[in-house]
Amino acid sequence: MKLRSLLILTLPTLLFSCDAQTIPNKDWQIKTAVLAAPEEMREGAKVLGFDKDNNLVTLREGTNEMVCIGDDPKQDGFSAAAYHKDLEAYMMRGRELRAQGKNFQEIFQAREDEVKAGKLTIPQGSILYVLTGNYDMEADSLKEQYLRYVVYIPYATAESTGLPLKPVAPGSPWIMDPGTHRAHIMINPPKN
Repeated sequence: MKLRSLLILTLPTLLFSCDAQTIPNKDWQIKTAVLAAPEEMREGAKVLGFDKDNNLVTLREGTNEMVCIGDDPKQDGFSAAAYHKDLEAYMMRGRELRAQGKNFQEIFQAREDEVKAGKLTIPQGSILYVLTGNYDMEADSLKEQYLRYVVYIPYATAESTGLPLKPVAPGSPWIMDPGTHRAHIMINPPKN
């Protein structure tokens, strides 16, 4: 009986504590989201993160060309991204389609159709930075950091760029999704 009473009294506290830990505060989200951007672009970057209901919201307006998205607390591990603001419509459309329950292939096809129809654009040469790792909350630092690069070159092919279809050496660039709206140069530096 005492155990049951203890559980009844502490369960709300445990649930509140877990919920509070699920969505980090705004300052932490901003601080960690901008880590994906080049250092000289962090201060003026627009930052998107998560509110208490896990909705993606603007945490900070930007003054330069970068948009950063903070780590999704509902996903395992740490992942933040930064991209040129001209990619925002393309990225936003992907988020809208995902929210509608579309899978990867459905999202890919919808955006392909919209780009071909002139309803959606992907600027040639726009970059996306993706930073992953394990965030140590006690040390307040990102461990095992890994930054990869994606440079969008819509409809480019191996033949039009001279890029191979897979990396030929650790960290070497290659083209992914050639001949599609989502064609991009992948650069995955070797992991330490």
